[in-house]
Amino acid sequence: MESRLNVFAFLSLVVAAALLQGSSAQTTHIVGDEMGWLVPPGGEVAYSTWAAAQTFTVGDVLVFNFIASAHNVAEVSKEAFDSCNTTNTISISTTSPTNITLTSVGEKHFLCTFSQHCGLGQKLAINVTASTAPGPATPPPAPGTQVYTVGDSLGWLVPPGGPIAYETWASDKTFMVGDILVFNFTNAAHNVLQVTRAEFDSCNVSTTTTPPITTSPARITLASRGEHYYMCTFPQHCSIGQKLAINVTGNAVAAPAPAPSSPAPRPSSPATPSPSSATPPPSAGGPSTPATPSPLTPPPPSSAGGPSTPATPSPLTPPPPPSGSAASVAAAALPITFLAVALAFLCN
Repeated sequence: MESRLNVFAFLSLVVAAALLQGSSAQTTHIVGDEMGWLVPPGGEVAYSTWAAAQTFTVGDVLVFNFIASAHNVAEVSKEAFDSCNTTNTISISTTSPTNITLTSVGEKHFLCTFSQHCGLGQKLAINVTASTAPGPATPPPAPGTQVYTVGDSLGWLVPPGGPIAYETWASDKTFMVGDILVFNFTNAAHNVLQVTRAEFDSCNVSTTTTPPITTSPARITLASRGEHYYMCTFPQHCSIGQKLAINVTGNAVAAPAPAPSSPAPRPSSPATPSPSSATPPPSAGGPSTPATPSPLTPPPPSSAGGPSTPATPSPLTPPPPPSGSAASVAAAALPITFLAVALAFLCN
């Protein structure tokens, strides 16, 4: 009896594994990758750039690697994050590595509470989305369309060194009508808005009524020729260098030439009797005698140019292979079969 129970337990585990198969696994994010969690060189841009390349969803895990005696990690409110206020934390950990599971959607803010560390850039802001289920697929660009990721690996943020970063990025590129700009940024920390030349130069959008794009990645299709201007509307971001000017020329995709139409079939020429088959004229001295065809003369060819050939019936079309849905049903029935076998085994 005990052996049967063991077999039943084993089959139950098989069924459980089969039922769980296909469920999405959580993603583990190593904060800062090889850099780890420390006071970053260059300031907070290091962690904002790292976060811009990630997608955080409920169930994912953040891993903070640091020297325990020199750093810690605390979750704080947005207000505390912006002001680097370390006196009122939501949670704090002093043990490395610290694993934090993302249990809810929305913005999350983390910093180190050691003196001056947050002010020097040891802080991280992320946005957590609801599900790992894939959204609607982005349609592929038309043939000939170029997709540009603004700033490449830098992303869309306040660039170190000022506006020259995006000026340099755009200087060696040729932008055409139909091309696509992709802006990668941290939600709630940046946005992108197309503006006029005057707004771009003054970094002032107080008179515009067009809302900025606040969700990353932002995809903007270049719809017209001429100069195009983009900026982040967060305070001071534009003046510090988060702005992009490009010039759009020509069309990315030429209209395809129409396919040549098939020429109409030429009408078949009426059969012209050969001179040898024509009825000879009557002789001058008597009544005409109808020509008697020679028994050796083969019958004339058919109008199609040869003897007609009976049509050969095509072989039977093989039945189509079973659909994917039928295979899915068969796979889904496999765990039930295991249970039925187990129950029958126990009952005997």
